[in-house]
Amino acid sequence: MGARHAVVAGAGIGGLTAAVGLSRRGWRVTVCERASALTGIGAGIVLAPNALRALDSIGLGPDLWAGDALPGRVGLRTPDGTWLSRSDSGAVSARYGLSARAVHRGFLIDALAAALPAGVVRLGVSVTGVDDAGDTVVVRTSTGDLRADVVLAADGIRSVLRGQLFPAHRGLRHAGEAGWRAVLPGAGLPAQQAAETWGRGQRFGVVPLADGRIYVYATAVSGPGARPETDHHVELTRRFGAWHDPIPALLDRLNQRDPDPVDILHHDFHELAAPLPRMHVGRVALLGDAAHAMTPNMGQGGCQAIEDAVVAAHLLAPADDVPAALAAYTRARHRRTTRISHRSRRIGELARFSHPLAVSIRNLAVRAMPEALSLRALDTVLGWQPPSDPAPARASAPVNVTEQQ
Repeated sequence: MGARHAVVAGAGIGGLTAAVGLSRRGWRVTVCERASALTGIGAGIVLAPNALRALDSIGLGPDLWAGDALPGRVGLRTPDGTWLSRSDSGAVSARYGLSARAVHRGFLIDALAAALPAGVVRLGVSVTGVDDAGDTVVVRTSTGDLRADVVLAADGIRSVLRGQLFPAHRGLRHAGEAGWRAVLPGAGLPAQQAAETWGRGQRFGVVPLADGRIYVYATAVSGPGARPETDHHVELTRRFGAWHDPIPALLDRLNQRDPDPVDILHHDFHELAAPLPRMHVGRVALLGDAAHAMTPNMGQGGCQAIEDAVVAAHLLAPADDVPAALAAYTRARHRRTTRISHRSRRIGELARFSHPLAVSIRNLAVRAMPEALSLRALDTVLGWQPPSDPAPARASAPVNVTEQQ
């Protein structure tokens, strides 16, 4: 009997992580990606300790330790530069055993793809549906049918397979905001601290990447489909040009045209209108945005996709009964991802305050929160431990707290 076959729909962060985890546990894996090339589209991602620990558990830690950890103190500011809260990254490392790393998504995608055997990823191939064939699944693709023992649907926020498996679900809803993202060259700029600045219904974030570049993002209250009337740089300057340093200098760098222009991405925020009833049906499991699309306010969307992938691969590794393994996957992941999604939504609601009195009360409450208490509030998110098994891995530093749900 040959190796069991897994088809992964989508070669994003979650899909590729799942493919690595399964291939290192003896599965034959086919990843179908509709795009013609693997790309980490235009932005950064913060790999929090929970995500780094998950990647380390499938042997990918050494591939991601290059470059600097998230530097210095991180925190929240007001438009005049006043700090509302600050946390030392050293305290995060001491509490959770690892320091967060901010990398370009392209770097992470490349590292995951490089860890896969040749021929696993099929580009330009869309998964259009699945049919239950009892002891296998027939996977419908744009280039013909595949047969698999399990299908992992990592096909993103507008997942085709989620729509097929849960046709009565309410789907996505607009989260009340839109955002801009860009990655800037850091040469010639002073060292940056990671910080997010909250104004009245809008935010600006700065994250130094491990490779020396700077990831910037901004958000503003917005309705579905609304678009700025001017170009993005003009709009960002109008909104944030009078905010504290270094934001004006970063906006100037956004307007750079020589030698290479900076790409500014603009997008609406969406999330699932309600949690799915479960994260699997039969031999098909959903992971990442396909399973629990959430707002970006906690920076946990990609991190939770990585957790999903590692847990799914762990549970499938010894499983003769795939549907039972996927039911265990739902039990392991559904409650946790639902809680984090709800928490992210609540943070977004606070950030969207625009009335001056509401903003003042919010800022006072944030400033009054002791740093130690603020850090402890993240224990159930950042202190998560991946399941342990004999899969290839390099041990991480010990962690003070654990939370499996």
